[in-house]
Amino acid sequence: MSLIEILGAVLSALAVWLTSRRSMICWPVSLAAAGLYCWIFFQARLYADAGLQIAFCLYVVYGWQHWRQMGKTDGKIRVRRPTRRTLITGLICGAVGSGIWAFVLARFTNDPTPVTDATLTAYSILAQCWDTMRYRETWLLWIVVDSAYVALFINRGLYPTAILYAGFVLLAANGYRLWKPDPSATP
Repeated sequence: MSLIEILGAVLSALAVWLTSRRSMICWPVSLAAAGLYCWIFFQARLYADAGLQIAFCLYVVYGWQHWRQMGKTDGKIRVRRPTRRTLITGLICGAVGSGIWAFVLARFTNDPTPVTDATLTAYSILAQCWDTMRYRETWLLWIVVDSAYVALFINRGLYPTAILYAGFVLLAANGYRLWKPDPSATP
């Protein structure tokens, strides 16, 4: 446990809470948290997750702009409904991405859990994409992914991060409760 990990955990929890409240400040807080966790995961040899944090930084920049353009006059972000095809295509892409990442990690790194690391990374990218698109289903996917991350982080001795991700499961459940689709929002 390090001060950087604790700071990363606090900023990450704050970012998810702000996202669930549909607050624009979630984006700069998310950017700071992702930067810290990139370093933490690299040090823990969770290379896919370190790379994921870089991808999150890119998504943060995109999401920040996207949400800014899609705000309502009351400052809240409109939640959208994805089509069934969008959901299925996303889940299939997550599976394909998992396989590719697992191969790369197993072949070219010393990651002790390449399949787990790859699968959680691929589906985290999908969940972040759905978040950027403002789909309520993002929260259901985060519940599944974050629950699995708890076990991975306990296994890797990242206890503050495991506690953080257990909290993320609760925050994701609350996000799902709060994100009611706007009837006028189209997929």
